Amino acid sequence: MATVTATVGHSGVSALLKNLRGHRAVGKLVLLAVAAAVIVPVLDSHWASGTWPGALTVDLSAPLGRASGWIIDNRDSHPLFLYFFGYVSSAVVLSVRAVYVVLLAAGWAGVTAVAALVAWRTAGVRLALGTAAAFLACGLLGMWVPTMQTLALMVVAVLASVLLGALLGLAAGLSDRTYRALRPVLDTMQVLPAFAYLLPVVLVFGIGVPAAVLATVVYAAPPMARLTALGLRDADAGVMEAVTSLGATARQRLQTARLPLARKELLLGLNQTIMMALSMAVIASVIGAGGLGDRVYQALASVDVGAALAAGIPIVLLAVVLDRVTGAAGERLGSDSGATAPRWAYAAAAALAVALAGHLTGRLDWPASWTLSIAEPVNRVVDWMTNHLYSGVPYIGGTADWAGHFTTWVLDPVRDGLQWLPWWSVLLIVAALAWLIGTWRTALTAVLAMAAIGVLGVWKPSLDTLSQVLAAVAVTLVLGFATGIAAARSERVERLLRPVLDVFQTMPQFVYLIPVVALFGVGRAPAVAAAVVYALPAVVRITTQGLRAVDPAALESARSLGATGAQQLRQVQLPLARQSLLLAVNQGVVLVLAVVIIGGLVGGGALGYDVVFGLAQGDLATGLVAGAAIVCLGLMLDRVTQPTARTTKKGA
Repeated sequence: MATVTATVGHSGVSALLKNLRGHRAVGKLVLLAVAAAVIVPVLDSHWASGTWPGALTVDLSAPLGRASGWIIDNRDSHPLFLYFFGYVSSAVVLSVRAVYVVLLAAGWAGVTAVAALVAWRTAGVRLALGTAAAFLACGLLGMWVPTMQTLALMVVAVLASVLLGALLGLAAGLSDRTYRALRPVLDTMQVLPAFAYLLPVVLVFGIGVPAAVLATVVYAAPPMARLTALGLRDADAGVMEAVTSLGATARQRLQTARLPLARKELLLGLNQTIMMALSMAVIASVIGAGGLGDRVYQALASVDVGAALAAGIPIVLLAVVLDRVTGAAGERLGSDSGATAPRWAYAAAAALAVALAGHLTGRLDWPASWTLSIAEPVNRVVDWMTNHLYSGVPYIGGTADWAGHFTTWVLDPVRDGLQWLPWWSVLLIVAALAWLIGTWRTALTAVLAMAAIGVLGVWKPSLDTLSQVLAAVAVTLVLGFATGIAAARSERVERLLRPVLDVFQTMPQFVYLIPVVALFGVGRAPAVAAAVVYALPAVVRITTQGLRAVDPAALESARSLGATGAQQLRQVQLPLARQSLLLAVNQGVVLVLAVVIIGGLVGGGALGYDVVFGLAQGDLATGLVAGAAIVCLGLMLDRVTQPTARTTKKGA
């Protein structure tokens, strides 16, 4: 009888283990619970406090202070700075100055004519007229000189970013070993908020144009590298085999086959690099980039919404023009024939004639009498909003009331809850989420990144930032999924949303702070609102594309079985679009984090405030520690929300 019982017990355990293996998520959680049951009592006996224990922190302020002091003391004498960084800095300054002088020498008429010419030849008459109107609007707003400063910095930064990204992408596209080595680096750089790039370059180059350009290059080069590598590696195998069979050398195969086949990816990389460079060039005004970004930054610092909007509109116009022109160039690549060369020559001669006419008549600078000041009327509107919408609105309350309620009912409880949790429970939650959606390597990376935040001694401000990210992501996903579903199910809704999403996706991060300051004042709620508006277009677009890409046969089969529209959505479209929805979550998290950090400029506090404080006060130790924590937080959030290919296939 005992033998039979033992046999039955053994078979029951075997069946249980087999069942757990069949449900991998449950099995992972069981293993994690077993490990926690062993490790947590040991940790709790040594460090029972809820927050990260001080014994496990490393004070980096002293060594970082010494390092920054050494760099500052030796910046003008050490050979590394004199013969390397010094030359790089001088080359950047001379390049930006040369481009700026050329733009000023061409005059407002010449720059506008050349921009319209390029738009006409790449995208047609309509975009040419729009481009000319955009540049003229920059002058009308009294922002011609700051626009040229930003454009000069952009030209140098984009050229350097494209060159660096193309070289890295070329190496990764032609070598598997280089691709494997670069992929984790590019993955990490892709999730880092823009603010994280500022402090290291400031430490080496100081405040000014060189630091701004180099931070922009580091931020904008990865898209070019990734897309170049993708285009080269995905070259049609049949074409490559045919070229090889003809006896072409490796260089000939690259020049005659790989690069032509990858031209769309290369132009897409150029487009993404330009947009990211513009966004970073605006943010880099914090470290002395000048131009339009500096006007926005100074206006926000004094809460002058009118002046901020006057500088923000040219940024948006510049972003839209650059996005449309480069996008149209990619679509029309290869369609122009050699017969259009005379037209290019005639158009270029006309643009040159316009520039010379302006130079000869002394009309290079935008006439002061042609400017239109919108700061005062905008501020009057803001004052009206403050008096009528900011507070005291019957029944619904004002925007300040909404911000206060959101802070009291959402942000404060989430922050207090996260900070109340024992530190080891936060690590367990991170491990569980990352392991469920990925692999044990993903979980280990996420846990180590979160633990590094505690070791750096910024556990509480990091959880404060995390609470803002979680609240913003929740609002973004609710609005984004609902809007994306509506757009996927209605062509009319999708057409109405398309131009709005196009404009919102091209706006630099900095610009989103202007309207939220006008509506909500300063604080954590405005930072969350700006993050939601910035991340929403990407979530809507990815959701719409994912739902539209569902196999029509599956939908037809569901309809033939009598499924309603809601049933088709719940039981067919959403499950089959799971990968796209997870990608939307991942992109929403990454984009939200980027703006929540910038929200430190408008009272967001936490890590964003530490970075701003470090930059403003020259306290590089505080800023660098906060920047490192931002990197770790971004890496953790990316790993927790980014499923691996293997888990995606299993889920499907």
